[in-house]
Amino acid sequence: MSPKDAPPPLPEPLRIPVADSHTHLDMQDGTVEEGLAKAASVGVTTVVQVGCDLKGSRWAADTAAAHDSVHATVALHPNEAPRIVHGDPDGWSRQGAREPLGDAGLDEALAEIDRLAGLPQVKGVGETGLDYFRTGPEGKAAQEKSFRAHIEIAKRHGKALVIHDREAHDDVLRILKEEGAPERTVFHCYSGDAAMAQVCARSGYFMSFAGNVTFKNAQHLRDALVVAPLELVLVETDAPFLTPAPYRGRPNAPYLIPVTLRAMALVADVSEDALAEAVSANTARAFDY
Repeated sequence: MSPKDAPPPLPEPLRIPVADSHTHLDMQDGTVEEGLAKAASVGVTTVVQVGCDLKGSRWAADTAAAHDSVHATVALHPNEAPRIVHGDPDGWSRQGAREPLGDAGLDEALAEIDRLAGLPQVKGVGETGLDYFRTGPEGKAAQEKSFRAHIEIAKRHGKALVIHDREAHDDVLRILKEEGAPERTVFHCYSGDAAMAQVCARSGYFMSFAGNVTFKNAQHLRDALVVAPLELVLVETDAPFLTPAPYRGRPNAPYLIPVTLRAMALVADVSEDALAEAVSANTARAFDY
């Protein structure tokens, strides 16, 4: 294994336990138990396992049922909805190539997400939203239909809404306003600027920052963090993606939360302990656990 493929070393443990508000344990190496133990050893004692398709959402619900330190969210990822409707001839999906199932197929998949959202260990509906980076204009209608349906499901079940917003800020905010956002709404891997952070703050939306807040080309994220109210800030890995500097490009996992949190504390000009205490309380409040 080359150094760039090796897992980063364990960071210094946090003094105040925190939660990883968004991770994908099913995409990481090792067992769930190993990943949770490694995270707990550095003060990351709770994780939110996020579903992106039907298989992953069922897995998230089952894993949360089996582990007290895991909470689940369930959803069709914004890029999953167009694949269901229009098919996936190139097999980009983790489930491989598929035939188009049309709107009826999307309705059937959404009905299963609705069922899963009613389970007690499922604390959120997401990641849902809009992604204009990977899906072109032909997929926008399916994405929007799916997003609006997820908003309704979250509100009906009283669960948090977890938003994936990639190059779609204006439309995501517009649809949230049109539909009426759930009481607890989380912008996962917050990607907007300071001005958008102020809009989110006025609406009471949580903003979850990932390892990319440490990247050199991400000054807009650091500017957003400065203006984001401390009571609305979360921290996440989105593991195995977005590994924080100085380990960018190597495998990410919940045990690396302390690296991102310490970088965030410097940017926000608060102590490590103060930020840890805030994000711990915020995550519990956002996901009602």
